Amino acid sequence: MPDNARPPFRADHVGSFLRPQALLEARERRRKEEISAAQLREVEDRSIREIVRLQEEWGLQGVTDGEYRRTYFHVDFLEQLEGVEVRGGIAAKFHGAKGDVDFAPPVMHVTRRLRHVKPIQLEDFKFLKSVARRTPKVTIPSPTMLHFRGGREAISKEAYPNLEQFY
Repeated sequence: MPDNARPPFRADHVGSFLRPQALLEARERRRKEEISAAQLREVEDRSIREIVRLQEEWGLQGVTDGEYRRTYFHVDFLEQLEGVEVRGGIAAKFHGAKGDVDFAPPVMHVTRRLRHVKPIQLEDFKFLKSVARRTPKVTIPSPTMLHFRGGREAISKEAYPNLEQFY
């Protein structure tokens, strides 16, 4: 057996974990305006503390917040850039053990020149850092995610007549 096939293996985790049921329920209640944003954040905080604890128990050196404050790993981040709008979705249907699931992930549109004008996830990172004993880390989506679903038609030709400027 080659040396690199024996433990300990180097492992790294990039971000998302499955959301716990309590968090899924709280997000749904927030969507229906049954709870406040602050109440949702309390549930997120509890869920993040738990997932951080688990990652540290597993021995991971870099820990994430599980992306528990995000709906989509990339949209919640990128829509905070000036010049990005989220519109519609691409309809998809999945079939699973519990039946069919209709899904329409949103499409981001670059409507003008992109600018980073405010902190993105700074408070979320500060919270993660405050509860982690290991190295806290956050997933930052690549700019290519801005045209992932919409292609050239989702990028303003006025703002970026030449795609080289966009990339």
